[in-house]
Amino acid sequence: MRRLPARIIARIVLLPTAIRPWHRWPSLIGEVMLGLGLRADLRQHNLHDVRRNAPPVGPARRAREERDRSRDALGRRNDLNDDDMGMVQGRFGRNFPPERTWPEPMPRIMEPNPRTVSRELLARDEFQPATSLNVLAAAWIQFMVHGWFNHGNPIREDPWKIPLAPDDTWPEGFRLDGALPIRRTRPDPTWSEAEGRPPTYRTSTTHWWDGSQLYGSDPERLASVRGGAPDGHIALTPEGLLPYDPERKVDHTGFNDDYWLGLSLLHTLFAREHNAICDRLRQEYPGWSDDQLFQHAQLINSALMAKIHTVEWTPAMLPHAAVTRGMHSSWYGLLGPRFRRRFRGKHFGDILSGMPGSSRDHFDVPYSLTEEFVAVYRMHPLVPDRFAIRSAADDTAIKDLPFYDVQGANTRGVMDSIAMADLIYSLGTSHPGAITLHNHPSGLREFAKVTDGETIMIDLAALDVMRDRERGVPRYNDFREGLRMPRVKRFEDLTDNPEWAEQLRRVYEGDVDRVDAMVGMLAEPLLPGFAFSETAFRIFILMAGRRITSDRFLTDDYKADVYTQTGLDWIDNNTLSSVVLRHFPQLAPALRGMPNAFAPWHRRA
Repeated sequence: MRRLPARIIARIVLLPTAIRPWHRWPSLIGEVMLGLGLRADLRQHNLHDVRRNAPPVGPARRAREERDRSRDALGRRNDLNDDDMGMVQGRFGRNFPPERTWPEPMPRIMEPNPRTVSRELLARDEFQPATSLNVLAAAWIQFMVHGWFNHGNPIREDPWKIPLAPDDTWPEGFRLDGALPIRRTRPDPTWSEAEGRPPTYRTSTTHWWDGSQLYGSDPERLASVRGGAPDGHIALTPEGLLPYDPERKVDHTGFNDDYWLGLSLLHTLFAREHNAICDRLRQEYPGWSDDQLFQHAQLINSALMAKIHTVEWTPAMLPHAAVTRGMHSSWYGLLGPRFRRRFRGKHFGDILSGMPGSSRDHFDVPYSLTEEFVAVYRMHPLVPDRFAIRSAADDTAIKDLPFYDVQGANTRGVMDSIAMADLIYSLGTSHPGAITLHNHPSGLREFAKVTDGETIMIDLAALDVMRDRERGVPRYNDFREGLRMPRVKRFEDLTDNPEWAEQLRRVYEGDVDRVDAMVGMLAEPLLPGFAFSETAFRIFILMAGRRITSDRFLTDDYKADVYTQTGLDWIDNNTLSSVVLRHFPQLAPALRGMPNAFAPWHRRA
């Protein structure tokens, strides 16, 4: 019953969308439609629990011990009524009723052939740039995703075998029985054995917005990241780089799978930021232990990342006035940042004062990230095929490198041989790819990866298609219907590109209901200012806020006696630009006057 007023308000607020869609109203009205209408509607219909015997969702108990005032490496004790909620090996939830999320059976799961989808619809014909963004935006989302979800090691035995066309150039040495092998996602055995239930899957990272990509998701990794460094620091080399991981041949950090230059830069940058926070806390609290310094710096650094994602990355990707206002209000509330700074310690609810510091709320469903959330963040077209490395001092060319030369074991050589300021400048002044059909990077469609000591070749575009099908992510039209969006009846309604419509019709044999969710989202015409589809945005607007409202450390315990006032001020007063300039002040000319650090920076003359 306590949700009834919000549901009634949502229905009332969404009534004007019958006249025109939310994005065509003035920005203030659009913001209200998004925050009080669409998000509330999605919370009501698109949060589904896949946990069994979970404790009831209710108000949080007060912190019991000092340990409950810092983040746990495994993600435990965030909800003090349910110690296991959101922890490592927790199940992915769903945004659709579980009965609608069965994996597709054979032979439908292979129809159309994922490799055909990759070759004919996703492969990059020529680089299509996203001219409003820089490559740091591409690196940032992978940096975030690595802290949110990972399905763990796939099953080596009995892989999917994707048939290859006679003219397919897939390397002979990486075929299995003449087919392209794709290892299957490892299901959760404690659930998939339950009769009559579709399988679920578990994450090898925490579900929380806790910087686990930097700090790790287990005590052993956390300790190794610290490496015995004094004053609560993350261990760095004398050159200010992360230590070398000889096993993976990349940086040693919390999570270093699928590593490349952009990730190395952000991991290193925020490791340095962690240490700068420790130094500031040491000045304020000289009697604190190394553990106290580290734990508080982790809280502050993680919340700063969450803020950057909310009020900088998202408006850069979706520079629609209503979305920009809405994301800003999500963090600061309608009263804005000046009110927060002036009235420290006072909070007037999430609408007026923003989600951070509000009362924690799971909206009646235990918190977890979802398979559909994973699906909408398949943004690999952002990655360019080549990287022009230039000097930050005068923009002169240093190197021009293909993606292969800046990823995996090759990443560290670039970091060791080229100044980090030049690398950040180069990514800040270069465009990523547009998130659209025919723009999946070539380097990821024949991607050599070392896993379990074995080199395998991956077509990441085909793999993404297969992952959605095997994990029960509904196909595009069913996905839209589950979000109460209109189904697409014709290929011409799916895309405004006539050539693409014919290609889609051919690949999907004339059946628009068979179009995969990812493919449909890449084909879908974009709303004004959007870098990705409105269909994906519906999941985003639901889950983006949920990552804050469910997290005790971003709601009930987002206060000075947990973070310190110094920590809260650090979060409020910093942006990605200020983080970059703290550690690389020579980049000030490139960032001067930039309202958003994910937009293309100024190039030196």
